[in-house]
Amino acid sequence: MTESKSMGLWSATSIGVGAMVGAGIFSIFGTATQISGNAVYISFIIAGAIALLSTYSYAKLGVRYPSAGGPVEFLIHGFGDRILTGALNLLLWTGYIFGLALYAKGFALYALTLVPVASTGLWTNIFATSIIVIFTAVNFIGAKAVGKSELFIVSIKVGILLLFAVSGLFFIEPSNLSISEFPSTSNILFGAGIVFLAYQGFGLITNAAEDMVDPKKTLPRALYLSVIIVICIYVLVSITVIGNLSISTISTAKDYALAAAAQPFLGNSGFTIMAIAALFSTSSAINASLYGGANVSYLIAKEGELPAFFERKVWNRSTEGLFITSGLVILCINLLNLEGISMIASASLLVIYVAVNASHLRLVAETGAKRYLIWASLLSSIVFFVILVYYEILNSITTLVVFAFVLALCFIVEWAYRNYSSRILKTRTNGGKTYE
Repeated sequence: MTESKSMGLWSATSIGVGAMVGAGIFSIFGTATQISGNAVYISFIIAGAIALLSTYSYAKLGVRYPSAGGPVEFLIHGFGDRILTGALNLLLWTGYIFGLALYAKGFALYALTLVPVASTGLWTNIFATSIIVIFTAVNFIGAKAVGKSELFIVSIKVGILLLFAVSGLFFIEPSNLSISEFPSTSNILFGAGIVFLAYQGFGLITNAAEDMVDPKKTLPRALYLSVIIVICIYVLVSITVIGNLSISTISTAKDYALAAAAQPFLGNSGFTIMAIAALFSTSSAINASLYGGANVSYLIAKEGELPAFFERKVWNRSTEGLFITSGLVILCINLLNLEGISMIASASLLVIYVAVNASHLRLVAETGAKRYLIWASLLSSIVFFVILVYYEILNSITTLVVFAFVLALCFIVEWAYRNYSSRILKTRTNGGKTYE
């Protein structure tokens, strides 16, 4: 540990909270409610519990193998330099791409509530594509990362959501939350599969392990704390929305449900504030994902390792990666619907969680972790993945086929690129030393 390491517990926690809170819940809440009904908050609890289980492996592996590579580093240590490892890294990159498309569509749908137009379908794609183009230009020009202000930015987002949730609790209609109106257990589980994407992001904390003060303590605490905080926020927000709007109203306003829920007790100004908060949250998520996570995966896929001294400003080393990522995001925006994007992103994330836990089982002697907790996380992720697949079999075979194609393509591309470039995957974790 060096003096340059200055990231404390709350700054580290803000990375996870910032990555999870906002864009995900703004983008998929309406869709999830159509499936889970007034039990959507139960779906958020279930999905959060699965995410919380996975934090155990991320915490143990992050302390043992601290690196800006995050989960990719864990997979390389567990499975070695194999096609499987490379393909999973490509799947992680793909997950970022689908997540970016989801955030962009979420941005567009809330933007349209402030700028009414005749054809929402066409303008949704135009607005979503435009915001990706704008942030692609910003990253190409070389905007500096705002790591030091992340805690402040996250505080604003969380503050707005908490103000909305707590204020709304005083105006809820108890009958809207009646247990007798709960949908079937299968629908609650299906909804949990959709909202699971809203917990994407806690793993980014492991990418910052090298910058933490006392990472052996800070990393696990930040991981657990971030997920617990987000579960609480999501449950409060869910109860407020369900309590203030009927399911039929939410279905009508599913693309901007949170803003619509603010209107009954905060008036038109509340609607506008929540819509602006949605624009802020989705924009920051788009910029952060383009700037950091997606490019980390791209660089590893291309070069086999991260730079010796990783910096957030890495697009300068691979501007083609920026344009490839953005181009693929724009294709997803214009070719897939919102539910399809969220399912593929959630499924990709679940596959990564399964792989990380399977890798951890191979490394348990080095991490000192409890096997039963790893198995609990592994099996719960597999069950959740099966539930999500079953839902798509019942509702959208096309989406399932697209995901299967994406998964297969990751393996094909990795095999072809290895043969073409002779690239190998390398680890870089302080010489493989554990933080003490």
